[in-house]
Amino acid sequence: MKILFFGDVFGKPGREAVLLAIKTLRQKEDPDFIIVNGENMAHGRGLQPEMALEFFNAGVDIITTGNHAWDQSTIIPMMEQDTRLLRPSNYPDSDSVQTPGRGVTVIKSRKSSTTTPLAVCQYMGRVFMDAIDCPFQKADQEINQLREGGVNCIFIDFHGEASSEKQAFANFMDGRASAVVGSHSHVQTADERILPGGTAAITDVGMCGCFDSVIGVKKETSIRKFLTKRPVKFEPATGPGGYGAVLVTLDEDSGRAKKILRLREEVAS
Repeated sequence: MKILFFGDVFGKPGREAVLLAIKTLRQKEDPDFIIVNGENMAHGRGLQPEMALEFFNAGVDIITTGNHAWDQSTIIPMMEQDTRLLRPSNYPDSDSVQTPGRGVTVIKSRKSSTTTPLAVCQYMGRVFMDAIDCPFQKADQEINQLREGGVNCIFIDFHGEASSEKQAFANFMDGRASAVVGSHSHVQTADERILPGGTAAITDVGMCGCFDSVIGVKKETSIRKFLTKRPVKFEPATGPGGYGAVLVTLDEDSGRAKKILRLREEVAS
């Protein structure tokens, strides 16, 4: 089983780069599943329903989000109804406080040659982030339930700021999840590996957007903020887009990772 995951898609350059990359990589790598983190699709802030639908129509199976999941209010009804759109599972969810949508879903491949189901889960870190529910405890509960239900292939997008928290979570999930990939920081890390228990991991997959930028934002805007320490309005950088992604290969019977390949390329429009 091959899973292609694209990191945070930032603005129009990121959307265009990923849509072009999907066409190329589907022919070259023939993935069974395509997952995209889309929390920055809409001008760097959230995503809109028409953007999600464009990506689903292009062959994307699941869109994950993160702390910007709620920035565009128009996405909330779709998040409630469409099981292909995920938000971090450890947002508060109880009888008194309910969060729209879901953080876990189980899907089948569009390819008839692959019948093994894949669970896709998303959790968000708490270090330098909002103090939502504990991702470790929530994942511990949900991953155990999935495995008890016979689902062995489990892919996790961990949306977090601190490298230490991401790495700790990946090791916490080692041997239970098939892959734990990091998102949010927009800078790809060169530490892709398979942990001793068979879990593929990378601290951050990186962003999809204009590489001639500061994590997707216009350079001069970001520099001005650091120079003046005054509020500025961030604008997505313009220019050629690129993508950060990983291709993870799993053993379908055991769910253990066999390979993780890091990808990063600028895409000519």
